[in-house]
Amino acid sequence: MTAPTLLILAAGMGSRYGGLKQLDPMGPAGETVLDYSIHDALRAGFGRVVFVVRRDILEPFKAAIGDRWNARAPVAYAFQELDDLPPGHAVPADRAKPWGTAHAIRAARHEIAGPFAAINADDFYGADAFRVLADYLSSPALSPAAHCMAAFRLDQTLSPNGTVSRGVCLTSSDGLLAGIHERLQVLRDPATGLLRDLADSSTPLTGAEPVSMNCWGFLPSLFDELEAAFSAFLDSPAAASPKAEFTIPAVIDAMIRSGRGTVSVLPTTSRWFGITYRDDAPLVRASIRDLVSSGFYPSPLT
Repeated sequence: MTAPTLLILAAGMGSRYGGLKQLDPMGPAGETVLDYSIHDALRAGFGRVVFVVRRDILEPFKAAIGDRWNARAPVAYAFQELDDLPPGHAVPADRAKPWGTAHAIRAARHEIAGPFAAINADDFYGADAFRVLADYLSSPALSPAAHCMAAFRLDQTLSPNGTVSRGVCLTSSDGLLAGIHERLQVLRDPATGLLRDLADSSTPLTGAEPVSMNCWGFLPSLFDELEAAFSAFLDSPAAASPKAEFTIPAVIDAMIRSGRGTVSVLPTTSRWFGITYRDDAPLVRASIRDLVSSGFYPSPLT
């Protein structure tokens, strides 16, 4: 089988890189979080990288990230553009922002023909997350709509600097995603060490709950699903709002409920790092430094 493709959603980046967390140096040799994701994915067996960006940042993005990785794997670009719509639809006059994560993934439909993983540009997912995705997507026995996701332990995704919102995965007996329960204000109680959801104290948390961090594995049939779902979204009253978003969790939920596809929930031992708060950045740097010191990552990375 063809090695899976890594699709990186980076269209949220701006043209002035100085203040953007996505390109802040996190590794000891100036590596970004995105560099570690690409390194881990290629090491796991991914064979190609596609970046979703905006046209106005293509050249500086290539200079900062893409050109450095082009020597190790084929690199391609897709563009998230406001007017990239299904036939028969037009951009509302008051719409200024892109349409959301599902729209960003759809933007890569002309660049991807086989299995692929889709990740955020600014999240550190860890090597094991890419390994479980690569192993699944490389299986020759998958049915055309048997997608997957890497599920992280809730207690491996927290911030010590405030509450976080997390989607707890509800699974069937055979490990398939059945739904997502949004937990909106999760933190670790500093007094007891226990996890709490300040928005919902009725359901206790253990920390072992599998959560979605937008680390997905898809087969190319997803693009047909996205096309139909996007047309339906644009025809709905919700699309009239200038801030309405066409999101991948909503598309996946509708697909599962209709029986058109499945999502296998793949547990991972990886720890997720993200910069939810400004004070998270030193913690991410320290965690990566520990991984480098232990020999898990080389320095410099590339």
